[in-house]
Amino acid sequence: MATILNLETATTNCSVSISRNGEVAFLREIAEQGYSHAENLHRFIREGMEELAMDFSALDAVSVSKGPGSYTGLRIGVSAAKGLCFSLDKPLIAIPTLEILACQFSQTDGITVPMLDARRMEVYAAMYGPEGEELRETRAEIIDAESFADSLSAHKLYFVGNAGDKCKEVIRHENAHFIQEVNLPSAKEMAMLAEKFYNRREFVDVAYFEPFYLKDFMAPKKRN
Repeated sequence: MATILNLETATTNCSVSISRNGEVAFLREIAEQGYSHAENLHRFIREGMEELAMDFSALDAVSVSKGPGSYTGLRIGVSAAKGLCFSLDKPLIAIPTLEILACQFSQTDGITVPMLDARRMEVYAAMYGPEGEELRETRAEIIDAESFADSLSAHKLYFVGNAGDKCKEVIRHENAHFIQEVNLPSAKEMAMLAEKFYNRREFVDVAYFEPFYLKDFMAPKKRN
């Protein structure tokens, strides 16, 4: 049983939760297209500690969404998490972003495919079974009419995440189900996952941990 600060900044959703024994005791988040993480992340953390009348020393660990996702968002979240762990001498938990996203949807008869938009027709995607078990690791892939064809021929696939709208125009199969209600990962789902990681002592090295960017950062071209 642990008290854990959870940070999710891999997408446009700046999300902070504080969990106790795997249950959410505090949640604050905002999703803005302009990426307001730098302005809101530390404010949300402070508000959570104040609302629960907690001192930072009462934390048992800090967990962070490790990626893939926005380069800038991941860097902000990981930097904040590492800074807190260094100063408080607390362990750091790194949770795959797509696992956090997959946990928002429950199903018993197929495969959950969490996907995040990676621009154009590229996505970050993974595959999880009904019990939350990872069936396929996270990959960056180009979506076309043949994507997931082998899996779709044998299973129902439930696609979740913010890449659904563009993918459903290309992936047309009776076993393909696009769940529009699940869009962005949230620190809410990190509560249960972080507790499991903590109990298994699955910590990462605070000094050497880096976000899972998956792709090299590409700065936008300047317009003349």
